[in-house]
Amino acid sequence: MNINTKTVAAVTLGCKLNYAETSSILDKLSKQGWQISSIEDGAELIIIHTCAVTKQAEQKCRQKIRRIIRKNPSSRIAVIGCYSQLNSEILARIEGVDAILGNNEKYNLEWYHVTGEHISVEPLVKVSPACTFKDIHEGYSLYSEESKERTRAFLKIQDGCDFGCSYCTIPAARGKSRSLSDAQIVEQACNLSRRGYREIVITGVNIGDYRYNGKVFSDLLRLLENVDVSRLRISSIEPDFLDDTMISLVGNSEKIVPHFHIPLQSGSNAILQAMQRRYDTDLYREKIYKAVERITDCAIGTDVMVGYPGETEADFLEMYRFVEELPVAYLHIFSCSVRPGTLLAKQVATRERTAVHPDEIARRYREIARLGKEKETIFNSRYVGRVMDVLFEECREAGNGAFEYSGYTRNYLRVAVESTTNISGREAPVLIEHSGEDLILKGRLLS
Repeated sequence: MNINTKTVAAVTLGCKLNYAETSSILDKLSKQGWQISSIEDGAELIIIHTCAVTKQAEQKCRQKIRRIIRKNPSSRIAVIGCYSQLNSEILARIEGVDAILGNNEKYNLEWYHVTGEHISVEPLVKVSPACTFKDIHEGYSLYSEESKERTRAFLKIQDGCDFGCSYCTIPAARGKSRSLSDAQIVEQACNLSRRGYREIVITGVNIGDYRYNGKVFSDLLRLLENVDVSRLRISSIEPDFLDDTMISLVGNSEKIVPHFHIPLQSGSNAILQAMQRRYDTDLYREKIYKAVERITDCAIGTDVMVGYPGETEADFLEMYRFVEELPVAYLHIFSCSVRPGTLLAKQVATRERTAVHPDEIARRYREIARLGKEKETIFNSRYVGRVMDVLFEECREAGNGAFEYSGYTRNYLRVAVESTTNISGREAPVLIEHSGEDLILKGRLLS
């Protein structure tokens, strides 16, 4: 087969880690002669990188797969990632899927060549158990599906998780915690810098658990500070790893931005214990307050889960009041999804824990969502009238020959300005004037 005639496109669903991995797979395929294309241009092979963190995520994956198959009947379809790893049987029943590759096999380029060549009624299925995973594969941004501007890149440093939270299916999908070498990571970061990226987002499943030859996450961050980029951003870090060393490192750094995403999940100690989280509300509160007190302009986002089986109204109110008092900038809210094979699934099956009624889950979700919007409004309002550096990423027509450019401050405020000159990919000072729709701050470019 002449690989040079083959075109490949990819669609990514789910987390930042998936995006980094998709891009690195495309990069490696391009080095073997594949031409990177798009779905709209009728790529011969379409890779769909899936997520399985919730039932809703799986449903969205199935809908996306079927839609792509309907619109691209002549393309070969390879479905990869966490949904492939956990539910290959369900995916195999979708007519038009040609290959299903698990989280280890998705890096084996041979299977993409086979998928492009081989025509069979039955899909090619290659999925090995996550408990057998030993290797760790690179993940880094090179190809962007959303923008041609190279401003923000994702860089994978770690995969898998050893924490074993009772509701979480990550260990079954991605295996035990494994880390890339510091030399590999720094090399890829330098490569991203040479390609013009201004910000690197450090990603993985549990990045705070980074360990390689005696080096821990803070050691790696110090090495990455020497890379020629404007910003280093920590994607998400467990409360356990937000220690005094990490807070001091970020607070004194010119490159590591003052922004953490620190999952909470519940503000009820009884529910945190049931979840087998490794902290209680007192420890979480202490970590958050230390960070915002010691790091200038520190923004903290968090994950909150409602409707955990066994969550009473008292548990919910305890969580609501706890979140209400926290100095957080925004919330990501999830309804609990009981995942097969988890400890929680067994507890629900044996009635050790009772599912919360869907109507009650929806009500609790709405209440926390309102609180989240209030938190974001309060945090954003602190910056009206201030000058903040914004790294511009996106552009749309604003009329009268002007364009609206939007991007993010170092502490993750989304800011939009109007400009008649192209400022995509630039970092520039902006006077924040007021808050617009969807809590996007509006400002005036100062240079």
